Amino acid sequence: CSEPGPGLCNISSTSQTLNYTMEELLLKILGPKRSSFFLPISLTYLLIFITGVAGNLLTCTVIAKHRKMRTPTNMYLFSLAISDLLVLVFGMPLETYEMWQNYPFPFGEGGCYFKTFLFEMVCFASVLNVTALSIERYIAVVHPLKTKYVMTNTHARRVITTVWALSFICAIPNTCLHGIYYLYLPSLERIEDSAICILLKPRWIYNLVIQVTTVLFYVVPMTIISVLYILIGYRLNKEKKFPIGKLGKNCSSNTSWKIHLENGKRRQITKMLCVVVIIFAICWAPFHTDRLLWSFVTHWTDVMHTVFQYVHVISGIFFYLSSAVNPIIYNLLSTKFRERFKELVCRNTDSIMITCSSSPAFTKILKNPSHAERIGGSSRKSRSTAEHRPFPASSLNWE
Repeated sequence: CSEPGPGLCNISSTSQTLNYTMEELLLKILGPKRSSFFLPISLTYLLIFITGVAGNLLTCTVIAKHRKMRTPTNMYLFSLAISDLLVLVFGMPLETYEMWQNYPFPFGEGGCYFKTFLFEMVCFASVLNVTALSIERYIAVVHPLKTKYVMTNTHARRVITTVWALSFICAIPNTCLHGIYYLYLPSLERIEDSAICILLKPRWIYNLVIQVTTVLFYVVPMTIISVLYILIGYRLNKEKKFPIGKLGKNCSSNTSWKIHLENGKRRQITKMLCVVVIIFAICWAPFHTDRLLWSFVTHWTDVMHTVFQYVHVISGIFFYLSSAVNPIIYNLLSTKFRERFKELVCRNTDSIMITCSSSPAFTKILKNPSHAERIGGSSRKSRSTAEHRPFPASSLNWE
């Protein structure tokens, strides 16, 4: 009796086949073809798909189209959006199809490898992108003098290339453990309709891979990121307690106002990225719980099957939700992204072009007309490595 997965066993006696039709036999061994959660989950996935694809496409378009948006920070966000699009466009339809028809798996050995490889690579690339983004933010806030040498677009491209190359390599081991599994009749005839994409190699190898990847690509990164944001928060809180008036008599009001705006912008960017990290950690926790549960449970009872089924459903929703929520966070917490999103969406709608050209956040900041005139008259380019305030020619450099 071969057991590549929970509840699976080849047919070993002729008497089993005499009392059942083929459909009844498959139902008894592999379970129902269609998941009982198919309708509610598919509707939820559809909503996440539309929101995620539209939002991430907007994010990529905004960053690619506007030169001032091509900063090191935004390049990491662009890479994160690409990984989100990959899992939404390719991963979600595959999983939805499997919920509609658990077996036979219609895409063959290659499709099974592609599915496993895609989820592994995107998982690793996403967490590494978030980690690199957090390190970049830490350097920008805590060690601003190093930004000139460390935080450049060239350096960001190299890091992102390394992230994807490492993710590609690390996704190979788990992919090699999976394949297409068939049930066989006592006559050694293969049942084609029983094809499923599942773990084929020894379980201990899979357990080892899952343990190592969970530690290296979730526990360790989340620990590092938590420490970095604690240090960032401490630094920003310390700066907040330092009044602008203590800069000295030789410091002009214009310089003081620029420092005030720089600090405000830096806090806004850091707050946005901190929320991204927190949501990321929450959404990916069920995914790793699901993998660990499947790998460590050896004796599957009816209760364990039920628990695993619910955990698997919840982990799937949160997994895809993490791919759709980031553009919403950018729109809510980033003035620059919000303005660019509006501009892109409203470009072909002449009736609301006036609305798209205004910025509520800008009018709140520039309460002093004299400051507005001085800032508006500047023609120097901004070197900010993240987002910019929505005035046309900012000269505020904080990194």
